[in-house]
Amino acid sequence: MTDKKTTGYNAGEFVVYPAHGVGKVVGTETQEVAGCSLSLVAINFEHDRMTLRVPVGKTNNSGLRPLATKEDMQKAMEKLRGRPRVRRARWSQRAQEYEAKINSGDPLSIAEVIRDLFREEGAADQSYSERQIYRTAVDRLAREFAAIEEIDEEKATEQLEEMLKKVA
Repeated sequence: MTDKKTTGYNAGEFVVYPAHGVGKVVGTETQEVAGCSLSLVAINFEHDRMTLRVPVGKTNNSGLRPLATKEDMQKAMEKLRGRPRVRRARWSQRAQEYEAKINSGDPLSIAEVIRDLFREEGAADQSYSERQIYRTAVDRLAREFAAIEEIDEEKATEQLEEMLKKVA
């Protein structure tokens, strides 16, 4: 069982790890690494079928955080309603910036990526890499939105996309 005093997280609690998105704390475990006993927080990412173990002492530096508040998620939803800001830089440079925003784990930054890459059906075509980055951003934000609102990911994705279509 996870000790919240030690790790800051309880077993069964949803958390966000920047590079992987929303996961559920399984608990803490102790492993022997290079002759030293190391306490780890185990986080299960069901969607990726992966369990990540983060040293207890590194949870803050790793970017691990609790779910965003409803107010923070509302601000991210407001970002989706804004006008897209597409810079005139080369695609490779913009793609790196979009990936960095997604991997930051910040809902506002992820919402900016979604807003900027959203295309209405029948609009100008997107490249394969644009669609991939867009899908990754939508999936990442929808998982956190679903966990906060206690709805399934499919419904969360539908709500995000409906919001985008109203703006376009």
